[in-house]
Amino acid sequence: MRALMTALMIAGMLTGSMVIAGEHIVSGKKLVLLPVQNDPTISFRLWFKTGSQNDPAGKEGLAAITAAMLTDASTKANNYEVILDKLFPLAAGYDASTSVEMTVVTGRIHKDNLAEYYPLLMDALLRPAFKTEDLDRIKSQVLNRLENSLRYSSDEELGKALLYNSVYAGTPYGHITSGTVQSVKSITVDDVKSFYAKHFMRDNVVIGLGGGYDEGLIKKLQNDLATLPAGAGSAPPVSTPAPLKGLHVAMIEKDAPATAISIGFPISAHRGSRDWYALAIATSWLGEHRNSASHLYQVIREKRGLNYGDYAYIEHFPNGGRMQMPPQNACRHQQIFEIWIRPVPNETRHFALRAAVREFTRLVDNGMTNEDFTLTRNFLKKYVLHYAPTTMERLGYALDDVFYGIDGSHLEKFRAAMENITLKDVNAAIRKYWQHENMQIAIVTKDAQTFKDALVTNAVSPITYKTPKPDAVLAEDKQISTFPLKIKANNVTILPVADMFER
Repeated sequence: MRALMTALMIAGMLTGSMVIAGEHIVSGKKLVLLPVQNDPTISFRLWFKTGSQNDPAGKEGLAAITAAMLTDASTKANNYEVILDKLFPLAAGYDASTSVEMTVVTGRIHKDNLAEYYPLLMDALLRPAFKTEDLDRIKSQVLNRLENSLRYSSDEELGKALLYNSVYAGTPYGHITSGTVQSVKSITVDDVKSFYAKHFMRDNVVIGLGGGYDEGLIKKLQNDLATLPAGAGSAPPVSTPAPLKGLHVAMIEKDAPATAISIGFPISAHRGSRDWYALAIATSWLGEHRNSASHLYQVIREKRGLNYGDYAYIEHFPNGGRMQMPPQNACRHQQIFEIWIRPVPNETRHFALRAAVREFTRLVDNGMTNEDFTLTRNFLKKYVLHYAPTTMERLGYALDDVFYGIDGSHLEKFRAAMENITLKDVNAAIRKYWQHENMQIAIVTKDAQTFKDALVTNAVSPITYKTPKPDAVLAEDKQISTFPLKIKANNVTILPVADMFER
């Protein structure tokens, strides 16, 4: 339910009582509390331990559709339209987000309106109606996203989806959460009911509660969610993608005025470890999301004006085009390192790809300099304070801490690490987790065959400008234009855009 106030995610059931302690997080395996007594609102995040990796074969997209059938559909007590009418005067709503391993139902309400809001939220989770007309509407929305929005409205999101599907092909991670056109069309009300019964159980949920609530609400949530069926869902084993050997390129042929590029490979580093915080420094220097001071941004946009921005990540970062800060509740046991090159003019696509790979190669081979390390570490020490300014966001991070088994707070560990991580730590982590010989490259472009021919022959890719450039830039351009990418013809595939996400 896309409402005025955003929300949470669902997860299992809780046992035992917990004491509200001041204004700091109290966390357990079943219950995460963030009391903020001067916050007049109450934030819910209900995390169910299921996601798109649990989609049955041929029913890809079922996890996300089931979640939407809880929060964007009728309950046994109220039709969907009635629910919207009841929520509107409360200036509130509830929503669900589904990632590969998490489904989280979120909601936020002013505490003065809790009595009217809470029954609606519980009805959605515990007493869904699962009406055919709601399913048809939700499926229509998903199909519109797959067939129209994703294919034809956002080349950036299209390219990133191609990257993820390519890297994780053959694993439970190997499809986007929306599924495919044919799988979504095949989903029935009985499929939704079966998935709900199998995964939305009392032992498969973690309750997150933040803001100005009282202890009575904790007890009520526990008791109400205890009415879910007993049991815990079973997750597939950790997705282990096939090793990449060499540079692989997947292209989508599309009549596009610009070329979107994504580059990536799986990594095993997880937040909470010292290596992760070391890599966070290197990643921030290379391409902090939405940060014009980062290196790739300077090389590709600032000096040469080729695109809007260039970023790097050591964790999956969904909806990057709409977000300023990293998201919460998108955790996964198998992470991906990614470089995102926002669309560049088609005539500069080869040059831009070379520039990005060249800069990453130099970082991997040479490590960071002390000057760059010191500046970036000091920047992150303060910047991380902006990651979670609200109760809802801090609650989200607290649930993520439970997912990753972090003792304490990731955000606190992040800041503490910026006090004692050394340049030696950073460069050691780079050598341990990063490499540039084996990567997946995803490209959305026009006349893909011509680009393939240029890539596999290592054709020179000179660049020209409409305005004068400094001699230093022109000299570097000559080096970039001949930088070898070593891409074999049999490692390049071309897909027509109309076939994307079809099956």
